[in-house]
Amino acid sequence: MTDPLPAPSKKRPTFAPSFWSLNTIEMFERLAYYNLRVMAPIYIMQADDPGGLHLTAQQKGTIYAFWAGFQSLLPIVTGGLADRYGYKKTMAFSIVTMMIGYLMIAFMRDIDGISNFAAIFIAIMVQATGTAFFKPTIQGSIAQNLTKETSSVGWGIFYWVVNVGAFIGHYLPAFFLGVEHTADSWRNLFLSSAAFTALNFFMLFTYKDVPSGADKSIGILTVAARTITNIFEPRLVSWLLIMSGFWMMMYQLWDLQPNFIRDWVDSGPIVAALDGSPQWVLNGLTEKTDRGLQVPQQVLLSVNSLCIIIGVVGMAWLTRRMRTITAILGGMFFTILGILVAGFTMNAYILIAGIALFSLGEMTIGPKKSEYLALIAPPGKLGLYLGYVNIPVGLGVFVGSKIAGFLYGNWGEKATLALKYLAQHTPLGEGKNWDGKASTLEATLGITRPQAMLELQAVTGMDPSQATQVLWNTYHPQYYVWIPFAAIGLAAAIALAIFGQMAKKWKDMNA
Repeated sequence: MTDPLPAPSKKRPTFAPSFWSLNTIEMFERLAYYNLRVMAPIYIMQADDPGGLHLTAQQKGTIYAFWAGFQSLLPIVTGGLADRYGYKKTMAFSIVTMMIGYLMIAFMRDIDGISNFAAIFIAIMVQATGTAFFKPTIQGSIAQNLTKETSSVGWGIFYWVVNVGAFIGHYLPAFFLGVEHTADSWRNLFLSSAAFTALNFFMLFTYKDVPSGADKSIGILTVAARTITNIFEPRLVSWLLIMSGFWMMMYQLWDLQPNFIRDWVDSGPIVAALDGSPQWVLNGLTEKTDRGLQVPQQVLLSVNSLCIIIGVVGMAWLTRRMRTITAILGGMFFTILGILVAGFTMNAYILIAGIALFSLGEMTIGPKKSEYLALIAPPGKLGLYLGYVNIPVGLGVFVGSKIAGFLYGNWGEKATLALKYLAQHTPLGEGKNWDGKASTLEATLGITRPQAMLELQAVTGMDPSQATQVLWNTYHPQYYVWIPFAAIGLAAAIALAIFGQMAKKWKDMNA
């Protein structure tokens, strides 16, 4: 029988000045990151973006897989290094590395002798390496500023700050990209991320380093060895694998949904509701597409950050009495429901309702996953254990990105389905002997993905909205894309429920 959970303190939690400095640093880093992240899916693969790279869904899946791997699995080692060598020094190194990565993303394009796929891959890996040093450093520093009494609210505030940066980052692209997305305007967007990152050099002067409690006499190889050794605790490995399955599903809202929205969702009714608004509002909240004015995907997805900004601290307060595992499990079911509601519709209002449901789950899971590992971490190993918190993200997104690239590239992308329709239902496909593989459609028809929708409209006489609806009704991309991910999330939730019951027998894991 385990000891009962302690009753929460009735005192209002108080935090040191360094806690607020760290949260400001986190906000600037997230602002820079999401300024890039919310637009990267469009820049990398969207067939109808004039200034984008027009890579395939599979190529995007590969980039996102290794992006997640670098910035989420490398902290397994960098967390221990932050404990050993100091949080402030490690943070400074990470800021420099992230800035270099953003600059490389801005300028590494159309270079002789290197493909755009290789160039963007290398640049993103540099940026991801900087993030890999930053994540456990900032989280370890935050954890050192919290006690058991302030843990739940403190991590809730931290997650709130993350989403303030993310929310602002969703609206900046409209100002840097302009109405027409050109190669130059894309470069300006990435340069702005480098500039926002540079602001954290000034914030470092306001932050006083805190001791980690780790042994400062050991070398870097010993740190790496201890890091790897500690992770192979069977119960910890089980928890990490379960959460990996869930993050495999969860990250698709940010990594795959942008392309899905751009391809399929009709936000024209929202634009109509904005009629009469000042021009600067319309410029920030609408964009020109072949289907007329639409709300940009990043603005629709900003509902996620807005919901969390409004509700995460309150949710942290409401769940302060709950076991962290129980709170995470409840959040999982809201997230699964949100993914299905958001993915099964072409209606922007229903999409927003789905994102709100997803956000309700995320605002529970996000802070609690960090809180759980912070509570079970042995003394002197906070940075190490909070490096482990990124493992589920890394493993889940690595595998999930490859799955998403395969599913979306074959059965979800509108440009690919337009080519398929041309091959199967129009005279252009007659006598072409298409082998049924999505990868051979362009060569078989002699039509590229960026040309596909225009060709479909020319052959059928349909306008862009009609053509989009016909493809949706014919091929049902929502089923092929979102049902597999929802099933993965549900399996992870069931596994966590079983783990939670078993953890009641383990005092050190029953948090």
